[in-house]
Amino acid sequence: MLRETQWVKRPRATVAAVSGEWVHMIISIVGIGYIGLPTAVMFALGGHRVVGMDLNGKAVAALNKGRVIIEEPQLAEAVAEAVRGGNLSASMKVEPADAYVICVPTPILPDRRADMQAVRSAAESLLPLLKKGDTVILESTSPPGTTRDLIAPILARSGLDPLRDLQVAYCPERVLPGRILIEMKENNRIVGGLTASAAVAVRELYRSFVAGDIYLTDATTAEMTKLMENTYRDVNIALANELAKICERMDINAWDVIAMANRHPRVHLHQPGPGVGGHCIAVDPWFIVEKQPELAQMIALARRTNDGMPEHVRERVRALLPEAGGRVCVLGVTYKPDVDDMRESPVIELIRELRLLPGVEVVVSDPHVDFEGSNRIGIEEAAAGADLLLLAVNHKEFKAPDFVRLSACMRQAVVLDTRNFWSGADLAAKGFAYHLLGMGRNPS
Repeated sequence: MLRETQWVKRPRATVAAVSGEWVHMIISIVGIGYIGLPTAVMFALGGHRVVGMDLNGKAVAALNKGRVIIEEPQLAEAVAEAVRGGNLSASMKVEPADAYVICVPTPILPDRRADMQAVRSAAESLLPLLKKGDTVILESTSPPGTTRDLIAPILARSGLDPLRDLQVAYCPERVLPGRILIEMKENNRIVGGLTASAAVAVRELYRSFVAGDIYLTDATTAEMTKLMENTYRDVNIALANELAKICERMDINAWDVIAMANRHPRVHLHQPGPGVGGHCIAVDPWFIVEKQPELAQMIALARRTNDGMPEHVRERVRALLPEAGGRVCVLGVTYKPDVDDMRESPVIELIRELRLLPGVEVVVSDPHVDFEGSNRIGIEEAAAGADLLLLAVNHKEFKAPDFVRLSACMRQAVVLDTRNFWSGADLAAKGFAYHLLGMGRNPS
């Protein structure tokens, strides 16, 4: 059933075991969302007894029935297998365990600081349960210093010393939605301990399902490493978005520039788009800026560049609509293709921006999510009477619609492709005026 994510059972050690023995631990996962639930499944199928805790009653009820409420390949099958095997269950309160893994959200506040309330509450919920020798792991993406300066002082309120009596560490996820179970097994991991012994203990715990290498460091270094992995991508995307705007002004095609530049063996430009979303790339760089605002100048500029793309696309749309406004059919609202995740999606901000334009009506179609009924509105229904077809997310369902029918049902057959997903020549042959983000009106 799960051929790409088969885990090899291997001897493993924990803080209380001799290497080479099988040790089945009780693990409590605090937060069973996009990362917590797959983590719980992997530990459960690795032989541990796992209880997932969440305040979302629907998520808890579904898990106890062997079901899921989020969209991720192979996750439903894995959950069903783990629940049937008796190693996975869920509760709305934290249950006593040998190890606690915090996987709660760390959203961004309006002032661009990290909202750490969920992490704080999760750590506090452990206080009545902790005993000497327990392991506490933070997986939630957090500003550098969180494990040392926030988690440890909270845990100390239990009367236990986080450095001597507990094994406390930070172990961030490094997975791609759509491949989470595969990458949880195959990708390398980083474990940052408050102490060297904590890092070793947590490494041995994760070896129950991680086939990749596991590197040890201190907690704050691990936190900064996680943030920089996504900040690197954010800065690269900002460079591509800036290139796109320059190429539009100079009547050349940024996508051609990127393709040719990337033929250089040491160049890897990313791709432009209507913005950056998701809980990682769109958020993590701000956690660094929060800690060192005077020094993180390039990081902050990249974030502002990417955050400004919905406004730029709005202006492209304005130029393509009739002067009095018109109807815009937006295809896709999630933050990336082929997922049901709308966290920090720039398309939501783009839709808000479009609705600020006088006389503009917006209709959204997205088969993956219910955004204003988007999953119940087909492409042709959404495009009927539209003056512009705006491709915002390159879901596979949007790859080859019947463009002839779309052209016939629209009031004005105009396309703005923000993902370089469609062939301009093909659409032109089918009656569309094709426009591409990052391409000028008359590219050479």
